[in-house]
Amino acid sequence: MKIMRRVGASPRLRGCFNGQACPDIFELQNGDFAVIGTDRTEELDPELPPDAARADYERIVVISRETLVRAKDDIPDS
Repeated sequence: MKIMRRVGASPRLRGCFNGQACPDIFELQNGDFAVIGTDRTEELDPELPPDAARADYERIVVISRETLVRAKDDIPDS
């Protein structure tokens, strides 16, 4: 598995200079995406709707709205 490119603005362009709370999105070689965010699994797991499921090895990760909005133009349509 290999990271091919960053999707959206870098953390520095979004004002993150201290190395903490710097969410990021990457496109992988196989077309999947990897996300760096804050693990909120314990807090949000009970809030999942009935038709949502999470495997034991999966985590609920939160990224800022700005991170996703600034990545929108870089996310392919298909």
